[in-house]
Amino acid sequence: MKKTILMLALVFSTFLSHAQSTEVFSNKKGAVNGYDVVAYFTESKPVVGDTKYSTKWKEATWYFASKQNLEAFKANPEKYAPQYGGYCAYGTSQGHKAPTDPEAWTIVDGKLYLNYNKEVKKKWNKNQKELIEQANSEWPKIKDVNE
Repeated sequence: MKKTILMLALVFSTFLSHAQSTEVFSNKKGAVNGYDVVAYFTESKPVVGDTKYSTKWKEATWYFASKQNLEAFKANPEKYAPQYGGYCAYGTSQGHKAPTDPEAWTIVDGKLYLNYNKEVKKKWNKNQKELIEQANSEWPKIKDVNE
């Protein structure tokens, strides 16, 4: 009986350790490809984060270029985190998740939006208001779906 319980506990813990949040676009570089999301607001450009300034949020690791940016994020992650978990805003408006290029970004009404690439960003820029409304409607349906 003890062996069965131990085996079940091992299987369950293995499952939990492999379960990942699909709500945040993250890869081996971290959330948002390892870029500092606060820097988009403070420096108006994408900046690669440093592994010595990191935090876990929504089951993803976020990196920052400075301790100041790390602390700003920890104090208010919702203010700095990209919309739709850092997945492509245009793709989200079309009802699916897509990875993003940290160089393809915009801030609209104080919110960070990322896109798949600069070509997709051009489409996004043509009709942001309507696409944001569409993405806001689609996100709850797809946020927990695997890519």
